Amino acid sequence: MFKLHSTLEADTVRIGELQLSVLLLSKDANYPWLILVPKRAGIEEIYQLSANDRQELMHESYCLSKALVSLFNPHKLNIATIGNMVPQLHMHHICRFHNDICWPKPVWGQAQPRAYTKKQCATLISNLRYQVALCGLVLI
Repeated sequence: MFKLHSTLEADTVRIGELQLSVLLLSKDANYPWLILVPKRAGIEEIYQLSANDRQELMHESYCLSKALVSLFNPHKLNIATIGNMVPQLHMHHICRFHNDICWPKPVWGQAQPRAYTKKQCATLISNLRYQVALCGLVLI
C-alpha cells in the first residue's frame, strides 16, 4: 500500500492527486518547487515503474513543467529524482532564477527555507491547478 514518506509529508503541502502521482508543494518559498510522487509502494527508481506508469509520469512532469514555466518564466527548470535522503521515488521540479538565493548552486543545504504566507500558498496552488488543467491533467 502506498504511503507518502514522512520527510516529504513534513516538508511539503499536498496540492492534490493526479492519475499516477501525488502533487506536492515544497514549503520552501525561496523557489517555486513542486514534487511528483508516484502512488506506487516500494518504488525507488523510475525504471521500476511499469511501462504505462513511466509514460504517465513523463506526461505529468511535462504538464507540470509547462505550468511552472507559464506561471514563473524561470531561467532554468531543474527536474530531478535524486532520492539520497528520501528513497521513495519523487520527482522535483524547481524553478531557478539567476537572482535566486542559491544561483547557480543546487538548492539543497545552501539557504534557510523561507515559508509561504497562507495567501501566497493559496494563490500559487490555485494558479497551478488552473495551469495543469489546461494541459488536460485532472487534479483531485
